[in-house]
Amino acid sequence: MKDLNRYLEHTLLKATTTQKEVEELILDAEKYNFAAVCVPPFWVTKVKRELLDTETQVVTVVGFPLGNTTTESKVFEAQQAIRDGADELDMVWSLTAFKSGMNWPKIELAKMASVCHESERILKVIIETAYLNDEEIIKACQICANAGVDFVKTSTGFSPEGARVSHIKLMREHLPSQVGIKASGGIRELEKALQMIQAGADRIGTSSGPAIMEAFLNP
Repeated sequence: MKDLNRYLEHTLLKATTTQKEVEELILDAEKYNFAAVCVPPFWVTKVKRELLDTETQVVTVVGFPLGNTTTESKVFEAQQAIRDGADELDMVWSLTAFKSGMNWPKIELAKMASVCHESERILKVIIETAYLNDEEIIKACQICANAGVDFVKTSTGFSPEGARVSHIKLMREHLPSQVGIKASGGIRELEKALQMIQAGADRIGTSSGPAIMEAFLNP
């Protein structure tokens, strides 16, 4: 694989994110030509401005990290992020509604997909696989696909467990080819990133993008 960097989405999502760390992320994106960088909404404007002349997409989060906010709140967050320059939105779906057996997740996702696609933006939906069994993961994938989302993402990175190879394989088996998979959570080494890609992941969300690239470029 010669283009590993085009799978990597270098992520900086933590409460203590500093401007220095954001500037380092920008330099890393320019150096390694990552597919994308994921930053808190507060930093979208700066990062988009700095990376405007690169191929790297700017990603931010919506309803993060629990997904318990109302659909109206998520729509407002998404619209603001789009105005600020975000190319892709990673939204935490309503796990509470899903676990309650409601139809609301599909309604919410369809609304969010419409908001994103009207502005030609990408919607990635975080289903938080750590809290789902295999049957629920399959159902979640079906809901996401039927609602018109672009990617299904495994994890926020704030749950007890991140991405599993077995979950990526299961998701790929039950998602149509036009819906991508983003593996995220606990992927810090080259070997694990490659395992996720081999299992069917189209994107790798990681806070260790530079380290993974260095291991790949200098075996």
